[in-house]
Amino acid sequence: MSDSSPHRPLTVLLGCDTFSPDINGAARFAERLAAGLVQRGHDVHVSAPNQVYRRARPGTEVIEGEEVTVHRLPAVPLPWHEWLRFVWPWRSKHYARRVLDLVRPDVVHIQSHIVIGRGLAREARKRGIPVIATNHVMPENILDFTRAPEWFNRFLVREEWADARRTFGMCAAVTTPTRKAADYLEKTVDVAGVIPVSCGIDMSRYTPDLSPRAERRIAFVGRLTSEKRVDDILRAAAALDGVTVELVGDGDQRAALEALAAELGIADRVEFHGHVPDDELRATLTRASVFAIASIAELQSIATMEAMASGLPIVAADAVALPHLVSDGENGFLFPPGDVPGLTERIRAVLEASPREYERMQRASLSLVAVHDITRTLDTFEALYRGEELPA
Repeated sequence: MSDSSPHRPLTVLLGCDTFSPDINGAARFAERLAAGLVQRGHDVHVSAPNQVYRRARPGTEVIEGEEVTVHRLPAVPLPWHEWLRFVWPWRSKHYARRVLDLVRPDVVHIQSHIVIGRGLAREARKRGIPVIATNHVMPENILDFTRAPEWFNRFLVREEWADARRTFGMCAAVTTPTRKAADYLEKTVDVAGVIPVSCGIDMSRYTPDLSPRAERRIAFVGRLTSEKRVDDILRAAAALDGVTVELVGDGDQRAALEALAAELGIADRVEFHGHVPDDELRATLTRASVFAIASIAELQSIATMEAMASGLPIVAADAVALPHLVSDGENGFLFPPGDVPGLTERIRAVLEASPREYERMQRASLSLVAVHDITRTLDTFEALYRGEELPA
């Protein structure tokens, strides 16, 4: 970068294999990052899949209330997935060259090493443009999108991590949402110096209600896919009297979960909201009694942070990065992954807590999530983009 002034606005190109209108953690993070950078005066461009197999002219899209220039690349649907589209891998470098020619960015920030980010990292490196990489991927995330035999899945994961090693080796910095996720990535991919940077959350958008609950509501927000283990939450709810479950999100397991709710005799107590506007999502969290997440593949979980910012106690699987958000006995409880009786008892402990104890857990969630304020996340990435010392 030719001008090192900390006040000079930057031209930032984000490379995203999933982005709006997709609904998942990686897409949501990229959207919030893009909008936050625009608010700080930067010129933000996003390279992302198109919703059809056609290359569109760069256009302005409103993301999180801010205008962002988006370069939509021809993408094809994954036949067995409800929304996932991908750019042909052998075209990724070609598209990267075309976008880089147009944007001429100061820095490239890839959100995945898989296709679009892979091409951008290689082409930006040739041009001497710094590349920052953020990893949002776990092997379970990849396998959730395949219907291949087990032997092929093992091969696919091995090759994906090998390619991740090559891509991350081209980057000026590699980040991932938590220290635990960074340790995992360093060990799995053999890359050193991975920096934990929270996805961040704008707490001002959420409305905690610290008053006693008249109803007992379990909330879950996220994709209804196998890795999320939402069936464990339904089985726990079936063992609890007078409990309603609200599921916000959609996915390939929805039909199976609806059938399970009927089989368990709780169909009238499970509300499948599907995808909802942000204000409806926030209202669901505000009125809930507890947020439950049984997932085994979370590198951070924006949904859990949203629930904490809404003042909810959390019951979460003791897996990957969820313990980073849940302090057992403080703002909720952890349970061994797959232990439905353990999950049931911990939800019961929250629902049957005294008003004083329940409010204590609520306030603990608000306190613990405060360190994940989006302001700190943006400060950190700005420093990385400029090659400066990271904020303390």
